[in-house]
Amino acid sequence: MAGVQQGDADEEIVGINVTPLVDITLVLLIIFMVTANFIVKETVEVDLPKAANGGETVQGLVNVVLDKAGQLYFDGAPVTEGELQQKAAAQLQKDPQTRAIISADQSLPYGRVMHLIDVVKGQGIARFALNIEKDVAPSARPASP
Repeated sequence: MAGVQQGDADEEIVGINVTPLVDITLVLLIIFMVTANFIVKETVEVDLPKAANGGETVQGLVNVVLDKAGQLYFDGAPVTEGELQQKAAAQLQKDPQTRAIISADQSLPYGRVMHLIDVVKGQGIARFALNIEKDVAPSARPASP
């Protein structure tokens, strides 16, 4: 009959349908997996020298990179030496406490790296660090028990 109600309508719902939750979770997972490739920052390949002791990297610094081919980069963007001087001076105007991290390929001549340091210091950035990769020498490794 059309107007008759069953007694089942007033019973409590015992189970929770999780199918929509699983569907939404999988869709979000797929979206994150696809977009993660686009978010990755472009990097410049530099073969850094190794050292046994190295400090941690501090965020908020300008990064100056000199790759194996001699190309300069300022915060990831390719620049000429003149543009590097202009950008370093502009950054120093914004923040007088600006510090630089200098990364140079280990195959470059020592004089080329020193010239880069002189360019950075010449713009007034007195505090800088040379980027290295931490090298764990065989003698520095802990002994096996």
